[in-house]
Amino acid sequence: MISRNRYLSKQKWDQLLKALPYQLPTSVIGHSVLNQPIYAHCLGKGPKKVLLWSQMHGNESTTTRALLDLFNHLHSISGAKLLEGLTLLIIPQLNPDGSSAYNRLNRNNIDLNRDALDLSQPESIALNEVFKSFSPDFCFNLHGQRSIFAAGKRGKPATLSFLSPAADDKKSLTPARVKAMQLIALINNNLQKFIPNQIGRYDDTFNSNCVGDRFTSLGVPTILYEAGHNSLDYDRNFTKKMIFNALITGLNAIENGDYLNYSTAEYNQIPENQKDYVDILIKNVDIKTDTGLFKNQELSVLYHEEKKGESVYFKPVCHRFSEHSELLAHSVFNADQILKVSMVEFAEGKTIDIF
Repeated sequence: MISRNRYLSKQKWDQLLKALPYQLPTSVIGHSVLNQPIYAHCLGKGPKKVLLWSQMHGNESTTTRALLDLFNHLHSISGAKLLEGLTLLIIPQLNPDGSSAYNRLNRNNIDLNRDALDLSQPESIALNEVFKSFSPDFCFNLHGQRSIFAAGKRGKPATLSFLSPAADDKKSLTPARVKAMQLIALINNNLQKFIPNQIGRYDDTFNSNCVGDRFTSLGVPTILYEAGHNSLDYDRNFTKKMIFNALITGLNAIENGDYLNYSTAEYNQIPENQKDYVDILIKNVDIKTDTGLFKNQELSVLYHEEKKGESVYFKPVCHRFSEHSELLAHSVFNADQILKVSMVEFAEGKTIDIF
């Protein structure tokens, strides 16, 4: 299976921006390891300031694509009204090298979301300098998550997930963290009519080197947005629409203050993400291993994403097998529907020949 939408290099993104019927105010906030410029766009002149950044992980492009929809909305009548109360500083691709290579990490193989204290990378330094100079009232940290997550134990797929990061090891309810929880509770409440029981919450174990935890500890409410999975939408087109909806909902709530009507208890009622899904479950498979032959098994398959040209290829690989799998799956087949051979030689991570 191939997706042509999931791959979003800096070059492709630049082309999308050039095709817009308007010109975005643009500045260069720094350069990547490969000396590619990191762009930011400042919109609005309102008193409440929001800093948004996406593709900190280069292979997480859905939220960046949603930013294009956000730009279009902000150039509409209702969007222009929103900008009367807000100033937005938007960094669409913090990690342009990783975006072009379709890698989670930057060119130096560093996870930029684990570099908030060390500031060892030019991309991390650029974000930190913007954070200090812009002095935001809120931060939106935009990411994408794998298709393995359920919204609660054995729940529906987590199409969106959120987190109000902890500010310390005690997970204290600091004023900044409470505001982030209230805002997420409002977003969750508004989006349930579109994706009922498909919104999850991430574990809030504190990590001082994570950007969200760091910014929260400095007193700025920071919301982690995660673009997840829905049905067979591996292009994440539906998810993109939901992220856009969540962005608009969050920004409107910051502008009008409606999030203050929500509680931390409502945030905590959002089910915590669980790794309960695989991409494919194949029933009645004969599995051959070094220890013998296992008849009529259930084989779990995960997709591994690989860049191929200008597309992303989803390579099916063996995950695990058992007589009765405890995992949920986005697709379920009988062996004779999907396998080219009747028996699979199993090794975890081994590519499997299907369809």
